[in-house]
Amino acid sequence: MPTIPVNEPLLGKREEDLVLDCVRTGWISSAGSYLTQFESGWAAYCGRRHGIAVANGTVALELAVRALDASPGEEVILPSFTIISCANAVVLAGLKPVLVDVDPVTFTMRAADVARKITEKTRAVMAVHIYGHPCDMDPLEKLCEERGLALIEDAAEAHGALYRSQRGSEPTWRRCGGFGRMSCFSFYANKLVTTGEGGMILCDDDELAERLRKMRNLGFQPPRRFYHETLGFNHRLTNMQAALGVAQLERMEEIIERKRRMAAFYDRELATLRAVELPREQPWAKSVYWMYALVLRDDVPFEADEAMRRFAARGVETRPFFLGMNEQPLYLRMGLFCYETFPVTERIARRGFYLPSGLALTEGQQRTVCGVAREVLA
Repeated sequence: MPTIPVNEPLLGKREEDLVLDCVRTGWISSAGSYLTQFESGWAAYCGRRHGIAVANGTVALELAVRALDASPGEEVILPSFTIISCANAVVLAGLKPVLVDVDPVTFTMRAADVARKITEKTRAVMAVHIYGHPCDMDPLEKLCEERGLALIEDAAEAHGALYRSQRGSEPTWRRCGGFGRMSCFSFYANKLVTTGEGGMILCDDDELAERLRKMRNLGFQPPRRFYHETLGFNHRLTNMQAALGVAQLERMEEIIERKRRMAAFYDRELATLRAVELPREQPWAKSVYWMYALVLRDDVPFEADEAMRRFAARGVETRPFFLGMNEQPLYLRMGLFCYETFPVTERIARRGFYLPSGLALTEGQQRTVCGVAREVLA
């Protein structure tokens, strides 16, 4: 059993105090002051007007796609390299996922690739920030505006990350979660902000926000609570979970600083390790390094699974990269993405893995991880 976990949350007395306060008030379900504070606070932090808290990041994506009101068979373009929740949200809404390959440095989609996949059936683009590093959003926003497409931003792995936009008269740092028609977050246990399970959709449109609130709550509507005109779901977040989120929102700058300091430590200690490509932050981005990702160079005579076995044998837990959507057996059986190849996705899926990166990781543990890396990857 590895002694250094790949991710462990860092929770403290403030989280404990707010959760206990929530229990004492009796407001432990899907209403209460902490839920309101978390929704409004996270929306404001990301530069949005509305936050709609939901049960997890997966259903955030599903509700966002359903809110497009697209017709069956219309298309959503998304990166091949992402978690399956993104493509599932499209398929479950009766739409067709269309894939593009990703940039070999940031592992995120590029506007030029998206432009080549747009057809008369395209309804939306789903941009996914990966491992804490933003997509290049200016070209994607511009493309979607020109072609009349909705832009959905998946910021589940990029809490607090910044993107330097050049679209105004002066360059402006914009926070991930503030782009497009809707933005989606996960607050799973391994995220920078965690509520155990949980998610949120952000938007600026009043009418859209109200629709999303109804959709997450079985379609209930005032004043006739049990009178339903639209299909809805039980995708609510609890007030008790939101209390955890409120406590962490109070110390976001501290959380981001800690994550960037951890990444800088890995950068220094692994700089001479020639077997791997280290994360590279682009000049237009401020990554939060949700996970510290390594890619084995092509001349290394083994792939990520072997490297991970070597780490595990020495007490260090790691995780593989995502498997591309074009290689998922589920989708191939459905007749999707057959004979489609995405070279960057396929390479990093086989040669990429990430090191322990959780907020509770100590500098001593990082030193151990780096020592093991130098031993098994020399």
